[in-house]
Amino acid sequence: MAGRPESGRRAEDAPARELRLVTGDGYSGWEPLYRDNVGWVYALMMSKVGNRPDAEDLTAEVFTAALKPLRLEASVPEVRAYLKATARTVLAGYWRARMGREITAIDEDFAAESAEVSEPGDAVARAAKVLDRLPQRYRRILELRFLQGLSVRDAAAELGVSVANAKVLQHRALAMAAGSGEEVCGE
Repeated sequence: MAGRPESGRRAEDAPARELRLVTGDGYSGWEPLYRDNVGWVYALMMSKVGNRPDAEDLTAEVFTAALKPLRLEASVPEVRAYLKATARTVLAGYWRARMGREITAIDEDFAAESAEVSEPGDAVARAAKVLDRLPQRYRRILELRFLQGLSVRDAAAELGVSVANAKVLQHRALAMAAGSGEEVCGE
């Protein structure tokens, strides 16, 4: 018969679908979700890496990684918790690639705050302190590679060492700087 479900039951006899009341606690789309969270994610990344280009790249990576698995119907606290966990994973990968070390500590209240992003002047001062604590050859390789932007080959030529030796110097300098950086931040 026309108008009846295949089972022969009337539509009014069919069990009602479970409806879920959607409150203002969720997002209406990806654009509002992004606009509401991009500020604190960027501020978090900036506080962890200390430079705009990397902070921007990492922020984009967090949202790209979260895009597929994140549900729009999730509540605002659930979205922020998921983005925070994704940020932790992205940061771990960043530091593992840069220093062979995972640095993933994120303050619990960071995501809840609407942090303003400050200029990296404090980060520059901390970096200078860290470099000052390093032996001369370690300081010099880091200055050549990261402050002057030279390739490993060019830095090796500047130091008068082989490329392999420059890579070893850089690795050891970064490891020592990481330990020294924790001391500077803890002062």
